Amino acid sequence: MIHLTRNEGDEWLDLEDEETAGVEPVEPGWRVLIVDDEEDVHRATTFALKDQVILGKPLTFLHAHSSADARLILSSVPDIAVILLDVVMESEDSGLRFVRVIREELMMTETRIILRTGQPGYAPELAAIRDYDINDYKTKSELTLTRLVTTLTTAIRCFEQIRMISNSRRGLNLIVRSAADLFARRALETFSEGVLTQLSALLGLRPDGLICAQNGSPLEPTQREDWYIVGAAGQYSHLINQRLSTMPNPLVLDAIHRAVMAQGNLYEPHCTVLYLKGVSEREAVVYLASNQHLTDDDRQLIEVFCANISIGFENVTLFQKLNAVAYTDPLTGLANRARFIALLDEALEGEQRPSHCVALMDIDHFSEINDALGHANGDLLLKAIGQRLKETFGDAVLIARVGADTFGLLCPSGALDPQRIIDLFNSPFAVNAYFLRIKVSVGLAKLSETTGGGIGALKDVNIALNRAKQDQRGRFVWYAQAMASETRQRLTMLHDLRAVIEGQGMQLYYQPQIELSSGQVIGVEALLRWQLPNGQFVPPDRFIPLAEYSGLIIDLGEWVFRTACLQQLEWQQLGVGALRMAVNVSLSQFRHQGFVSMVKRALTELGVSPDMIELEVTESMAMHRIDEVRTVLRQLTALGITVAIDDFGTGFSSLSYLQRLDVNRLKIDRAFVNDLGRQSERASIPEMIVKLGQSLNLKVIAEGVETPEQADHLRELGCDEVQGYLYAKPMPADDFVRWFLMLPEGRVKQG
Repeated sequence: MIHLTRNEGDEWLDLEDEETAGVEPVEPGWRVLIVDDEEDVHRATTFALKDQVILGKPLTFLHAHSSADARLILSSVPDIAVILLDVVMESEDSGLRFVRVIREELMMTETRIILRTGQPGYAPELAAIRDYDINDYKTKSELTLTRLVTTLTTAIRCFEQIRMISNSRRGLNLIVRSAADLFARRALETFSEGVLTQLSALLGLRPDGLICAQNGSPLEPTQREDWYIVGAAGQYSHLINQRLSTMPNPLVLDAIHRAVMAQGNLYEPHCTVLYLKGVSEREAVVYLASNQHLTDDDRQLIEVFCANISIGFENVTLFQKLNAVAYTDPLTGLANRARFIALLDEALEGEQRPSHCVALMDIDHFSEINDALGHANGDLLLKAIGQRLKETFGDAVLIARVGADTFGLLCPSGALDPQRIIDLFNSPFAVNAYFLRIKVSVGLAKLSETTGGGIGALKDVNIALNRAKQDQRGRFVWYAQAMASETRQRLTMLHDLRAVIEGQGMQLYYQPQIELSSGQVIGVEALLRWQLPNGQFVPPDRFIPLAEYSGLIIDLGEWVFRTACLQQLEWQQLGVGALRMAVNVSLSQFRHQGFVSMVKRALTELGVSPDMIELEVTESMAMHRIDEVRTVLRQLTALGITVAIDDFGTGFSSLSYLQRLDVNRLKIDRAFVNDLGRQSERASIPEMIVKLGQSLNLKVIAEGVETPEQADHLRELGCDEVQGYLYAKPMPADDFVRWFLMLPEGRVKQG
């Protein structure tokens, strides 16, 4: 029996035989490990303390009779608050040595240790307190019940405070580590998964919960749609991406609803609900199933964690907005050019490359629709086109808006019929009060035939689109690799052309113009030549259109005009005489708003007589926008220069049009000169041109005269002037001077 004796009011422990019970009580409480090799000490301590409640909790006892037994228990049982440790067991200082095992090997820094000894001489109290990490050191004879309870209460209070600090530190460390992990998650689903995992780890629970959020458009932050389950774990994992309203558990729905209504966290016996609301005004709720009571410390850590979740949720929302802005066309809601290229990259890297094709669809004359109806109606038309494409092709085809009026399509080859795209626009589009009929041009390419990744594929199919837009619109063209080769050659030539223009590597050749009746040289035509380093010449019909396309023709044209004027002045000084200088003008030059000013400025600065300069414009150019052309021609003739219509007879000029234009000369195209003397319908055209010129009091000059028979025929028709290989080929300026000075009195030999 255990007998309690009193001495001056204190209860003393008197040890007698009685069997020691195992672990008491069974309900949760402070775990106390008794380590002593004397069984009576176990029985007496358990009996004395079995009904004690310390800091609101009962005591739960564990028993070890040696250091080895204690080590086994400490390795397998968590949260032991206090160890009542005997100093002398297997050896005189085994208890002291076991303290180092507890602290240094088992790394139990929170558990409090109370040393007890029946032989105080083996471990002086001062040295033990100083040298070992223990909470108290008592001799067994000192431990009255009151002192034992007091000592134990002090140790447990110390344990609780240390554990609170450690838990807070661990929780904060976990929050810091989890913050870095959560902030790295940019997709809402992965972010939600991380929140559930980290929160469960913080509270020591298994992940069993969900996260729900409003799933509105990231481009319209004020838009509010239904709530969706964006993250789920445990028993709720099958509900991911479903509407919250489909949740089968009414208790969960009720808890979430109450948290949203209260706009705050709920801590209830069966769950914890966290309400999140960021600066974007978008709401989210974290629901975590739990039967565990949360302490005040747990709640404080959760509040800190919620702040991180809210920031992370804001980051995810912001990233969704940035992603939408970066990869979505704001007008049509379709993928934009950047997204289209990224998806092309994915298709090219995957196994689907051989079976997929890409198409570009361009709206013909869309700029004219914008100009006529306004940009607002143009935007409505683009939206309607995007909607029709989506309704027609559905999910089988990825549709994107890759340019102002250009749409891209990516899909398996069998799902994309180019004629179907063309036919899709047979029906008009209703735009406000207008019913607009439009046509499209389409370029297509098989991904297996493209090169250079997504950007390269887009470049290749754009080459096919440009081919489809040339000459005849409203058709489709498939890409072929030969097209890319031609395009590269064109770009190379453009690069070389730019370099030769900037380096003034072009030169002018001059071909004489002859008065047919007298053989007198009356003028020259300045012809632009581009000679390569290898001595070969690039034909003008190859580089002139390229110069016009690139805009280089403006600077090039001014250089030609000034060079020709300077050459005329130089020839006069050399005694060549006053020869009319004919200079060709391209359509781009003629339309340029500074063209007339350039001509006037050059004539003034160089001191050239205007009546010795003639500008040649093609018939097709002269007949285009006749009123604008007439205005420019009047300004040019007002300066004193003359104007000739080149390639006359190849267009559709009428007598009334010619009468409205201020021109001085008609130039018969070489193609009609070649037909002279042949049985051909075109052989009569030179005669009609000559008669037309005579009726309008215009001089007529024929180019491309190569035989005496052609010259004789033109003379019989009454043609005024000629030029061609019969008299001289185009030649450099110095060669022309030598040729001219060899002529008797400036006349060529007739016949």
